Amino acid sequence: MLSEFRMPALGADMEEGTVVQWNVAPGDTVKRGQVVAVVETDKGAIDVEIFEDGVVREIVVQPGTKVAVGTVLARLEAAASAGAAAPASVVHEDARSSVAASRPSAVNPEASAEALEATAPPVRAKVSPAARVRARELGVDVATLTGTGPGGAITVEDVEKAGVTPRRELPGGMRDAIAAAMSRSKREIPHYYLSLATDVTVASDWLVARNASVPVDERVIFAALLIKAVALACRELEGFSGFYREGRFEESPSVHVGVAVALRGGGLVAPAIMDAADKALPALMEDFRQLVMRARAGRLRASELAAPTIILTSLGDSAVDAVFPIIQPPQVAIVGAGAVGMRPWVVDGQVVPRQVISLSLGADHRVTDGRLGAQFLARIASKLAAPETL
Repeated sequence: MLSEFRMPALGADMEEGTVVQWNVAPGDTVKRGQVVAVVETDKGAIDVEIFEDGVVREIVVQPGTKVAVGTVLARLEAAASAGAAAPASVVHEDARSSVAASRPSAVNPEASAEALEATAPPVRAKVSPAARVRARELGVDVATLTGTGPGGAITVEDVEKAGVTPRRELPGGMRDAIAAAMSRSKREIPHYYLSLATDVTVASDWLVARNASVPVDERVIFAALLIKAVALACRELEGFSGFYREGRFEESPSVHVGVAVALRGGGLVAPAIMDAADKALPALMEDFRQLVMRARAGRLRASELAAPTIILTSLGDSAVDAVFPIIQPPQVAIVGAGAVGMRPWVVDGQVVPRQVISLSLGADHRVTDGRLGAQFLARIASKLAAPETL
């Protein structure tokens, strides 16, 4: 029995995407979670995973084709059924040989993309997905470049040599997509907002002491404390981690915290740190570091964009006191954090200087209310007050 692999929605604002490359060919056996294709959206080139075991029987959409979300990209046969069929190597030998030359290596994603695009028709520029994203960030017209990669493919290095200054304007497609998603969110979701100024002197001092005692590559930044605190608060108080679909709220059994990442060329993505409540700080920090690097290189996975059950957006690297963000549907809450700064604070009846951060919450009134929201922010604050427990 055949099943259909369709273009996934890689975020609430996605309506269409372009298949850049296939990592599999007809006859290949695939496993759940395996990256089978690269899809380019306004957010960059996204690695797309398969969600079931089976054997690829047909590639429906060829590289370079833009299709709407929900379009059938490929057809698969369940692994059990495929085992009873004729050997794939015999039945699909012609199809496999026609794709083998362009199928990418699993060792080097950059080289894989170049190898695939080197087989593209000569009328199209040979540009690796990562290079295309970097060109967008730097405002470089790839049509004016000469590639130095395999088969004359344009690489990231070629783009960076040609780019002098980053683009100051967002690509129109991404700006339009963000605007459409946020407009729909404000129109359909009854937001309520709360904010809480929190003394984080203990957390800041603990972090400085901890980082001084470990190698540089094991150090943790304040954002990791925020991520873990939000995740633990979600685990302890229902109504903030999950999805509102078809008129009802679905609490997520796991907490996947989406982290807003600003892209170098402008724009924003919010990929998820999976099971953030269960991770120790060093592991969480490493996941966060890798997520930011891949987001800015345009190499996120589809599951990372679709998985967030709640989002944290932090402006800790700016001078902004507070941020009041908009919920990304179908989620029901988003946490904001301003910059940590020295402020006058009352301790034991005395005004003293303390490190303070302003936390904010945007939440869906169909699921929670201000009283619960206040408890949720208080939980986050209490976690930050005891950083050694995170």
